[in-house]
Amino acid sequence: MEALHNETPFDLDFHPSAPLVVTSLINGELHLFRYADGLQPERLFAVKAHKESCRAVRFVDSGTVILTGSADSSILASDVETGKAIARLEDAHDNAINRVVCLTETTVASGDDEGCIKVWDTRQRSCCNTFHCHEDYISDMTYVAGSNQILATSGDGTLSVNNLRGSRVKAQSEFSEDELLSLVIMKNGQKVVCGTPSGAILLYSWGHFKDCSDRFLGHSHSVDTLLKLDEETLISGAADGVIRLVSILPNQIKQPLAEHSEYPIEALGFSHDRKYLGSVSHDKILKLWDMEELLAGPQLDNHNELPEAAAAAEHDELPEANVAVDHNEVAVADSDDDGMDVDMEPISSNASKSKKKGKGKRLNGFQPDFFADL
Repeated sequence: MEALHNETPFDLDFHPSAPLVVTSLINGELHLFRYADGLQPERLFAVKAHKESCRAVRFVDSGTVILTGSADSSILASDVETGKAIARLEDAHDNAINRVVCLTETTVASGDDEGCIKVWDTRQRSCCNTFHCHEDYISDMTYVAGSNQILATSGDGTLSVNNLRGSRVKAQSEFSEDELLSLVIMKNGQKVVCGTPSGAILLYSWGHFKDCSDRFLGHSHSVDTLLKLDEETLISGAADGVIRLVSILPNQIKQPLAEHSEYPIEALGFSHDRKYLGSVSHDKILKLWDMEELLAGPQLDNHNELPEAAAAAEHDELPEANVAVDHNEVAVADSDDDGMDVDMEPISSNASKSKKKGKGKRLNGFQPDFFADL
């Protein structure tokens, strides 16, 4: 099942309970589709949401509202029934917004092109936390519910752990050779897995973020997006347009699931019942893949394993697993020290890094009624 767009889609998100999927486009448009077994997705609306590219999209408020972040530095809340704007926050960031993630029913987080992360409280209708430890764009974020922390990756090549309870950056890795593009938490919260432009997948041990504990080679192209399937397995989307099933510890590409196109995969997502996998790419097409059919394909054994993957033979032993809380990503059990024995303090560097060009305007003050209608 697939649907063609008039321009390149940057992001997608599935409704938490209904057969709906939304995409955000490079020209600032927002498209909503309804899908059903055996039928092509039906486009319910296409609206111009932002003046510049719409880079991030998420369903919020139990799926009644669509939240988008844009290169014009604004955040928009749109009605899921009509696509009409409910509320808009102009100049939410000083720079272009690159990522938006849902934390709880009442909080969302956004990250921009200059490494700033902001947390928005929909009840207080204000920005309640700001973290600015990165020197380049925020490429991905995930929320750890049990310890109330945001993990973020950046184009500056670092991974950060941002504590919402203490409003501080609790840990930050050293600069890696590559940018960090994508992020998932695996192994019952014991491993943080990141994708890079070189195709290497980096593994960080929880609580020891100074440097990666393992480096898994196997992708020949940039690993742009990661999606967790279970505690042992993830799905990767790479710049060669191929979607792959990847095992973590043991590190192995188990099978290529599908080839979206010859262009990079921009985003992946599961439907609410996990029956479908959604993908968008530079071919301007949204594709919905039947997960049962994808997983029924042949898997690579050790003899057919890619030589780069076979080279990564040494892995550190896993510590005893933490208790996990399921909130789209695995969460780590809470404790007095937020469930983490951090081996380092956040670091800073003046190293020269290539910057993503942001088009944002300077923040002139938060408009207190932004979330009034949510």
